[in-house]
Amino acid sequence: MSARDLLPAIVALALLAALPFLGLSGSVLNFLVTTLIIALAGLGWNVLGGFGGQYSFGHAAFFGTGAYATAILQMKLGWNAWGALGAGIGFGALVGLAIGYLSFRAGLRGSYFALVTLAFAEVFRILANAADFTGGAAGLLLPLRPGLATLQFADRKLFYLLVLAFVGVALLISRWLERSRFGAHLIAVRENEEAARALGVDALAVKLRAIALSAAITGAAGGLYVQSFLYLDAGVAYGTWISVEALLAPIVGGIGTAFGPLVGALALQGLGEITKHLAGGIPGVDLVVFGACLIAVIAFAPQGLLGLRPFRRRRKARGERTVPVGA
Repeated sequence: MSARDLLPAIVALALLAALPFLGLSGSVLNFLVTTLIIALAGLGWNVLGGFGGQYSFGHAAFFGTGAYATAILQMKLGWNAWGALGAGIGFGALVGLAIGYLSFRAGLRGSYFALVTLAFAEVFRILANAADFTGGAAGLLLPLRPGLATLQFADRKLFYLLVLAFVGVALLISRWLERSRFGAHLIAVRENEEAARALGVDALAVKLRAIALSAAITGAAGGLYVQSFLYLDAGVAYGTWISVEALLAPIVGGIGTAFGPLVGALALQGLGEITKHLAGGIPGVDLVVFGACLIAVIAFAPQGLLGLRPFRRRRKARGERTVPVGA
C-alpha cells in the first residue's frame, strides 16, 4: 500500500480532527462522538459484510462483548481503562472467532448466517440481563473519575480525538484490505467461494480472519461507547439498534468501500438529528428517516452515496471497483 493510497484517509481524518476547534458546542461534540462510534462499528461490519460478503444481523454480539468487558474489568477487577479497552477488543475478536467457527464450519451463508448472528446477539442480551456480574437489568454505572488512566476527559475534544484515532486505524485497515493479498482472497470468497477454493484459497481461514478482525473493530466501538456514556445495560450493549446502525452505515455510504461506513454514519446521524429537531423530538422519527434512506439507496443508488456519479467517476479514474448492495 503506497502513500498515495493513504492520502484520502489522511485528508479525511485531518478535516475531522479540525472540527472540535471550530468552537462547537458540547452537544454537537457529543453528537460527533456518537456518530464516530457508530462509524467505527460500521467499519467493523464492512470488513465482514462489505469485503467478505458475509452479512451479519448480530454485530451487537461483538459490540456488547467489548463494552461489557471494558466496564467489568474496570469495576470488578480494578483494571486501568486502557488495558480494559484492549481486553474488550480481544474478547470481541474471540467471540467473533467462536461464532464464525460454529457458523462457517457448518457451511452457513447468506440469510442463514445472518439469522445465526442475530440469534447469538439475542442470547447474549438475555444472559447479560440475567447475570449478576453484568449488573442484571440495572446495568453497570462506571464511577466518574476524570483522568488519562480512566479515559475520562474534562475536555470533550480529547475524547473525540481518541475515538477519531480508532476510526483512523479502522480506515487504514479498510484501505489495506482494498490492496492486500488477504483482501483479494476475501473478495474472491465473496464473489464465488467454490471458485476461490479451486484456486487454492482456504475459504474457512479467510472468513475466520475476517470475522475476528470485524469483531475486534466492533468491540472497540463498544468499549469506547461505555467510556463515553459511563453506563451500560443489556438493551444498550446487545440491542438490535447497534446491529442495524452498523449495517446501515456502510450500505448507505457505500458497501465494500473504505469510506462508505464513515460517510453513511455522518449522513444518517446528521439527517436523523435534523429530523428530530424539526419534528420536535417525536420518539422514533429518526428510525423512520433511516428506513426511508435505506429504501431510497436501494432503489436509486444501490452502490451507496459513494457510488453516485461524481464519486464513481473519480473511483473509475483510479481503477477502483464499485460493489453494489447485495453483491
